[in-house]
Amino acid sequence: MRTNASLKRVKYENMRHEIWNADLLLFRKRRIALLDGAIAIAGRGVHSHAAKAAWWKNDLFCLEVREFHGGRAVSLSSQVRKYPGRIDVFRPNPENRWPDYDPEKAVEMMRKLAGCDYGYWNVMLTAMTHFPLLRIFVRPDRNDDTPWDLRRPPFCSQAVSMADRIGGVDPVPHLADRFTEPADLARSPFYKYLFTLDD
Repeated sequence: MRTNASLKRVKYENMRHEIWNADLLLFRKRRIALLDGAIAIAGRGVHSHAAKAAWWKNDLFCLEVREFHGGRAVSLSSQVRKYPGRIDVFRPNPENRWPDYDPEKAVEMMRKLAGCDYGYWNVMLTAMTHFPLLRIFVRPDRNDDTPWDLRRPPFCSQAVSMADRIGGVDPVPHLADRFTEPADLARSPFYKYLFTLDD
């Protein structure tokens, strides 16, 4: 787990062109985790939200599935202003160790999620796997063969995991997308921490 002392904080304007299509954006929890929802309360790490970076011409966007909003694309600069010092940028497929990975396919999948609802059902199932008694009855699934159900849309890290899997690599291979949390993505060897964005 990366501590605040080991973060490399950079000015967004100085480093925006160092961010690539499909880079992973992990949002750190606030000090009061209740404000960050079920994943933050029950989650296994310091991150409460996951998204993807995407360039459209000269504009850099944050593609995400966020509670109260669903799937959407917003400028990354607006998110840095809102969450200064809390957005960690990770590079997928460091040193091109997974040559079959196609970042454009991952970005395309995230774009297709724009307008979808937020996956409250799936995020609650994931949160239940952390509670002592409930975890007996709700166990994380390891199977990604189950087709994505439009009636049960994804939550943030589920969407990112699914997008990268469609891009050619399952970032958390022994855990189904619908049980993948931001902390699982942060620990995955498929991503390499680059820096943390400051306003």
